[in-house]
Amino acid sequence: MPLYVMLSTSFKTADEIRAGNLLSLPAQLDLHAWSKAWSSACTGSTCDGMRGYFWNSVSFVVPSVLISTLMGAFNGYVLTMWRFRGSDTLFGLLMIGCFIPFQVVLLPMARTLGALGIASTTGGLIFVHVVYGLAFTTLFFRNYYVTIPDELVKAAKIDGAGFFLIFRRITLPLSVPIFVVSVIWQFTQVWNDFLFGVVFSSGERQPITVALNNLVNTSTGVKEYDVDMAAAIIAALPTLFVYVVAGKYFVRGLTAGAVKG
Repeated sequence: MPLYVMLSTSFKTADEIRAGNLLSLPAQLDLHAWSKAWSSACTGSTCDGMRGYFWNSVSFVVPSVLISTLMGAFNGYVLTMWRFRGSDTLFGLLMIGCFIPFQVVLLPMARTLGALGIASTTGGLIFVHVVYGLAFTTLFFRNYYVTIPDELVKAAKIDGAGFFLIFRRITLPLSVPIFVVSVIWQFTQVWNDFLFGVVFSSGERQPITVALNNLVNTSTGVKEYDVDMAAAIIAALPTLFVYVVAGKYFVRGLTAGAVKG
């Protein structure tokens, strides 16, 4: 119902919206709100268009998701197949990392970005999301890899396969379900993030969630609910598309790593 209201409102004229019938269908499809939402998102007193902020989000979401997923896969493999001293403690600390609120890491992360010289840059935002997402992806892959039969790994070792060869030729090909889970989870978290985006980016480098907030909270006269609804749908389309296309694989991946055997 909320999605229906958003869609119908985005296609209505201002007069139809002021009529007050929230659930009525638009008399005709008016694309003016969509065009204005795409081209008039505001940051402070500057309006440059949501289009630029949309591609800003794409530019850091894609590398953030890929890097954190690949690193999580390798971490999960190490913690599962290589039982070194302190591995259980390390895994416990990573699990604790899943429960650390965003707000707690703002100050230390800001200092780290400043020391690295990547504050308020796309690279800095990628770094933030990779670090924060690493605990989740490692947890996903570690819990999945414990379901891989030990005999499979032992047979590879007997055939002369080394640590990295087993990971590349055996473990990774078996990881497609959990890769899908990790990608969907990370994509949703990073794309929908507002706090990191507003704190660790500025100006034209800000993500679409910040642009949406600025658009909705910028008033230059009559409130344009049709534009706000169109902008909200534009911001939500990528995650909606991902879940529609790969949602069933998300459930399969979660259940595949639920039990061993």
